[in-house]
Amino acid sequence: MMVGFVMLVHTALDRASQTARHWATSGCPIVIHCDRKVRRKEYTRLTESLADLENVSFAPRYHCEWGTWNIVAATQKAAEIMLQKHPEVGHVYLASGSCLPLRPVQELKAYLDARPRTDFIESVTIEDVTWTKGGFDSERFTLRFPFSWKKQRFLFDRYVALQRLVRFKRRVPKGLVPHLGSQWWCLSRPTLEAILTDPDRPMYDRYFKRVWIPDESYFQSIVRVYSSDVESRSLTLSKFDFQGKPHIFYDDHLQLLRRSDCFVARKIWPQANRLYASFLSNDPKVTKNAEPNPSKIDRLFAKAVDRRTLGRPGLYMQSRFPNRDWENGKTAEPYSVFEGFSDLFSNFDTWLGKAAGGRVHGHLFSTDRVEYAGGETTYNGGLSDSAPLRDHNPEAFLTSLIWNTRGERQMFQFGPGDSQKIEWLIATDPKAQISVVTGAWAIGLFQLGINSSVVRKEAARLQSVEAEHLRTLRSPYAKARVRIWSLAEFIEDPMNNLQTIMDDIMPGSRRRLTAAPLMHDLTGFGRFLQTLKNQGMNPYLAGDFPVDPELVPTSTDTQRPYLVKK
Repeated sequence: MMVGFVMLVHTALDRASQTARHWATSGCPIVIHCDRKVRRKEYTRLTESLADLENVSFAPRYHCEWGTWNIVAATQKAAEIMLQKHPEVGHVYLASGSCLPLRPVQELKAYLDARPRTDFIESVTIEDVTWTKGGFDSERFTLRFPFSWKKQRFLFDRYVALQRLVRFKRRVPKGLVPHLGSQWWCLSRPTLEAILTDPDRPMYDRYFKRVWIPDESYFQSIVRVYSSDVESRSLTLSKFDFQGKPHIFYDDHLQLLRRSDCFVARKIWPQANRLYASFLSNDPKVTKNAEPNPSKIDRLFAKAVDRRTLGRPGLYMQSRFPNRDWENGKTAEPYSVFEGFSDLFSNFDTWLGKAAGGRVHGHLFSTDRVEYAGGETTYNGGLSDSAPLRDHNPEAFLTSLIWNTRGERQMFQFGPGDSQKIEWLIATDPKAQISVVTGAWAIGLFQLGINSSVVRKEAARLQSVEAEHLRTLRSPYAKARVRIWSLAEFIEDPMNNLQTIMDDIMPGSRRRLTAAPLMHDLTGFGRFLQTLKNQGMNPYLAGDFPVDPELVPTSTDTQRPYLVKK
């Protein structure tokens, strides 16, 4: 018995002609349907390129639109011509113009000869379908779809909404169980003849003319009525991405296609010269006699989907950038945020750089400019120190900074005087380590030596901003490693608190701190806070500071509390 090919062609006609010639010269009859949208001049060129082959025929042309009935009608007509003109054909293989044979034709013939009554067609009940993307499952069979989804989208959506509103529901023909599957099948002659000559065919055709994407359900459903041996799989390798769009195979997929052991693959890029040169051959040296097994390469396609949907941690790319929470990790590397430390210690940046060994920036989100380490005006990746540019998309600024400095831990200062637009990202980022000394902003106001309503209002503003920021850090959605001390708590035992932070930055290092950063002189700071209270503003975030003027800070004892008797 012989296998015949029905080819549906609408583009890249030169490649379709090349593939058809390969099959025809290998002894397989061909019936080609060319979409009516193809210009007459191109269609004539196609027919003339195959005119020397007696086993190549052309079917009447239909105007085919994605998801509409004419694709099925074109397939039916071409299949009728195949069965009528070639009684020697035992199986009919449906292919497209972008298909490419992967194995010698004699292997396919032998494979089908050993299974003369087997029908290879993916046919899955709608309850078990997992691959539909943003479409209809059962509703495609119970609603009417007279409008094109691509070219008449407004009418398509409005008509679907109307049917749902009035609760319209079509009846599925008696005895027919809706199934879905790949358009590309290989059916035995008895089964295909039974489908095309069925006395109930006019009823089936009327019904499926208004089914959505009938080319994926017409043969897939009716084959269950007549076939006694359905192999629910396609002999054609056809892969789809997470959006339901077909994967296109290029020259560098050569070894991948060979490993699949499939007989045919689609879609092939028309310019893949190496693929066409390699596979359009009946060289017996490449004969495998293996069972088609596209699942052998499914793992690679799953990785491709992960790379496209997840990407590399901390790298925002086009395919997922507009979608919130699609990121594979908000940032690429761990980093540390210090809040209040530069207010409390005069040389904290220098000390931290020596103690932790990373890159220590100032206030990256200062309202004036981006304070890069070393006073740089541009940084890795061409990042500017311009505050307006940074604030246009602060999340992208920080993620780009972390990405462009991979391998080096970034550390920076943050506080209530900075732009707060970044707080949600760092709070919900598992790679962030955030250490906060609350109320430390008051030290800067204290050092001004001014007691006025202006200072009180600014203190109230900064405390309000920090209080809101603390609520974000304590949110149930926060994923960062957060440690919070009040100013009074922190200076009671600064060395142990700093050691705790260093242990988080360098886990397992067992490195003990031997020197502390230089603390600002806090003589009179307690009185300053009491003055704010007397003026009606309660700086509660700083903690409980004594007002006794004899209590002053010292930095000579690194192991004991910093507030001691004079």
